[in-house]
Amino acid sequence: MEDRRIDPLQIIGMLLIFGIFIWMMYNQPVPDLETTVNDTVAVEQQEPVQVLATDTAEQDAPEAAAVSVVADTLSLQNDVLSIDISTKGGVMTGVTLKDLVNYQHDPLYLINNDNSSLNIAFTTVLGQLFQTKFMMFTPSVSNTSAGQELRLRAPLDSDGYIELVYTLPKEGYRFGFEVVAEGIEGALDPTIPAAFSWRMDGFRHAKSAQYENRYTQLAYNHKADKYSTLSAAGDDDEDLKNVVWVSYRQHFFSSILIPENPFEVAAVMSSTITDEEEEESEFLKSFMTETTLPYSRNRFQANFDWYMGPTDYEVLKTYDESLYESISFGWGLIGWINRSVFYPLFSLLSGVVPQGIAIILLTIIVRLVLSPVLYKSYVSQAKMRVLRPEITALNEKYKNDATKRQQETMKLYSKAGASPMAGCIPALIQMPVFFALFYFFPIAYEMRGKSFLWAEDLSSYDMIAELPFSIPFYGDHVSLFPLLASIAIFFYTQMTAGQQMQPSQPGMPNMKYIMYLMPVMMLFFFNNYASGFSLYYFVSNVLMIGIMLVIKNVIIDQDKIHAQIEENKKKPKKQNRFQRKMSELMEEAERQKKLK
Repeated sequence: MEDRRIDPLQIIGMLLIFGIFIWMMYNQPVPDLETTVNDTVAVEQQEPVQVLATDTAEQDAPEAAAVSVVADTLSLQNDVLSIDISTKGGVMTGVTLKDLVNYQHDPLYLINNDNSSLNIAFTTVLGQLFQTKFMMFTPSVSNTSAGQELRLRAPLDSDGYIELVYTLPKEGYRFGFEVVAEGIEGALDPTIPAAFSWRMDGFRHAKSAQYENRYTQLAYNHKADKYSTLSAAGDDDEDLKNVVWVSYRQHFFSSILIPENPFEVAAVMSSTITDEEEEESEFLKSFMTETTLPYSRNRFQANFDWYMGPTDYEVLKTYDESLYESISFGWGLIGWINRSVFYPLFSLLSGVVPQGIAIILLTIIVRLVLSPVLYKSYVSQAKMRVLRPEITALNEKYKNDATKRQQETMKLYSKAGASPMAGCIPALIQMPVFFALFYFFPIAYEMRGKSFLWAEDLSSYDMIAELPFSIPFYGDHVSLFPLLASIAIFFYTQMTAGQQMQPSQPGMPNMKYIMYLMPVMMLFFFNNYASGFSLYYFVSNVLMIGIMLVIKNVIIDQDKIHAQIEENKKKPKKQNRFQRKMSELMEEAERQKKLK
């Protein structure tokens, strides 16, 4: 299990972003079912029902040869969903999201044919095992003012029956499912609970299987609204209690099972489906949920809802049970920033202008809001540049005495009213914002399928050239927005390279050259990432360059800062507790050195 856990690539990405912005801010068994087999299927309809297809299936039965039966497929539809349900097993054989397509512009299926299975099993005290997946059901469809209802009934012995009821409202992605078993001969065995299991293989819907798989995982809500997920990086499983819902999240689309009463116990599992060529995969992950159903002596009943639709915050937050928590907003403050700031702001902007322009406007707003922090950082850098000659002189004077060199350097900072940490603090203040954006862009459903300039889909990479080979960690194509963002970072680094806060300390690596690797690292990491995020990053760095030039050439007066530092040196400087402690430690270290 992982509780809001991040996969390794996300960690690498966040560390990379952290490094970049620190640098920028710092430098800027099988049942007896013979009695349940129906040789013919009678369909009772109050309204016409669409029969889509028939197929021949085999019914397993102990001590008997397989019996050939014909299964019908019936369709329920509303404004956004088309659901196909087979009379063999009463399972959904197709769930199509209307008016949506996948990366190949084919209809978008959440369920199609055999990628999903459902089974309800129970045992009587007479030793009979019933499993719905082997049963043939007689359907009855009715249309009501609220929508459509499909009832599927199969007999159990002489008087009993089991019934599955699907209720699809006229609107929306959420629909009802009910299981009722009545008149069970011999009653249920109280030592063997009725079992419910639901398996589903997640289809690939996006251009990059590797990228989509990173955000495909099983999520669940349990223990008083505690949201958690299984690992997205590999196989994982967990035994749970008090489960409010289980979500099979396929990046931008989710299949969520919502019981009327929380599952007292449930086991959830996910596993990665691998192929020889990952980018050619049809499926990404396989999910499984197993639980038990409440029952009395000779009956049981369970009510559920299913949500099958987009992983869209605006849609999910309209439902109860906090279904929107199945989206990975990020933890703590980062999640709050996304829910309360970036989602509402981006929704507002994208409702007025195209999504690409909305990203640019969002970037401008973020940079303007954070520009005072950038100004504080640049003022600190300017102070450090003024002090650089004196720091260089101290390094040369005490080059053989590191303790003394550090002691004198701290005294100089204190007298001048400057601090090397002042350039880092603004960067740390900005970190929650940039981490929130790192989470926001991959899960912003509004960007899916939206084009901008040469990018066909802002939620996927913007390929401008396909390579005849694959480069490790880079891929087999060239994305332009990450390339432009890397170039912008390079030029920003060039502009700030001469504004190092202080000369490199002896024995320390030259950070100037290390930071030049950041643009190359970003180019590799974000080549398969959402182009919307790379667009943001490119515009953000261009704006930072512009703001820095304005601050440097228009707002900041270098001579005035120099005069202020000289004035500060003349004033008696009262040290704070931290500075006093540091001075005492350095003096003690110097004294011990002399004694030795």
